Amino acid sequence: MGMTQRHKVLGAVAIAGVAGIALAGCSGDGGGGTDGGGGDVDNVVTIYGTISDTEAELLDQSWADFEEESGIDIKYEASKEFESQIGIRAQGGNPPDIAIFPQPGLLADLASRGYLVPAPEAVQQNVADYWSDDWAAYGTVDGTLYGAPLMASVKGFIWYQPAKFAEWGLEVPTTLDELMQVTQTIQSTTGKAPWCAGFGSGDATGWPGTDWVEDMVLRDSGPQVYDQWVANEVKFTDQPIIDAFDATGEYLLNPDYVNAGFGDVQSINSTEFGDPAAALVSGDCALHHQASFFTGFIEDAGGTVAEDGDVWAFIMPGQTAGAPAVTGGGEIVGAFNDESDTQAVLEYLSSPEWANNRVSLGGVISANTGLDPANASSGILTQAIEILQDPNTTFRFDASDLMPSAVGAGTFWKGMVSWISGTPVDEVTAQIEAGWPAS
Repeated sequence: MGMTQRHKVLGAVAIAGVAGIALAGCSGDGGGGTDGGGGDVDNVVTIYGTISDTEAELLDQSWADFEEESGIDIKYEASKEFESQIGIRAQGGNPPDIAIFPQPGLLADLASRGYLVPAPEAVQQNVADYWSDDWAAYGTVDGTLYGAPLMASVKGFIWYQPAKFAEWGLEVPTTLDELMQVTQTIQSTTGKAPWCAGFGSGDATGWPGTDWVEDMVLRDSGPQVYDQWVANEVKFTDQPIIDAFDATGEYLLNPDYVNAGFGDVQSINSTEFGDPAAALVSGDCALHHQASFFTGFIEDAGGTVAEDGDVWAFIMPGQTAGAPAVTGGGEIVGAFNDESDTQAVLEYLSSPEWANNRVSLGGVISANTGLDPANASSGILTQAIEILQDPNTTFRFDASDLMPSAVGAGTFWKGMVSWISGTPVDEVTAQIEAGWPAS
């Protein structure tokens, strides 16, 4: 399971986390991490997060040299209930020393309630030196930096077979108009639907559709409208968001264009999000929209991911050719105490040294500008790093991860399913907007 999808599934429990935080009668006093944490006690620093299984093992490897050099023992704990439990632990006076937040909104909530401590000066300097303003903003609350970015993902890749493009005389599109022209050419040449899509993901069914809409909002209306949408200053019922649904619908609601290898338009909801990988490898599907983590699914389906391999990908273009605008995800690292060992670990995790160590172990990327793209474990990940490091790139965090969970992991997901099932866009956007919590 890729990082992006892990966050989407775990986001479904975030509603309970926010509710748990709201039950607190008063805010904390800034943490005091020795109760249940580590701090300077026995040179142990505790870290709590969602990263589990093989990825957790790689985390342990990524800081092993630092532990040996510093004498600090890092104890990492993974939890599928992170979003709900981190608030409960903070309220109960039993927080970890450090938490790895997959959702900037949850970090901001805890920081605003006084549970997190501001980032130390060394971390502030690393963020200033090695992270873009866009990324720094996701760890900043009311003008104060509380968290540094960790890993990242890039969404909006369009996966395709290079050999088929050559056969059909197609080039990688550089604008949205050209993407539609490619779609039409494939359909007219083959007589088959070019696109495949799968929204199925258990309780999180619908999330791949939110990624489509988010990409369209950013590309059609720009970052200012995107930010206003995340803040609910632009409503789901406002024209820019309806336009983004309509632009997505030109592909996903057109029976001539989907759902290659799986059925009609409505089969999108019953197709598991990872299943299009096999259709891409077999050639039953020509185009698919999914994040950088999809490399693993294609390889599991027996395909090679390379420019001259079975499957490759390009980033979804914008209205005009040129500087890319991308959506993505990642983690933000915040602390519940300001003990010296905790600060040392925070500084290391925000550094190029850690980013290069972890990325060289494979499977992930970082937006740290001190990261060498050559350390990435695949060509797609190298491309993703170069996109993130490009100073001309406009990056925005996944909107549904920034919105209140009742919307981002609730009505937005459900609305996408309803929309694919045939509910008109005006009704769908009204239903999604109705989930926004009252001020």
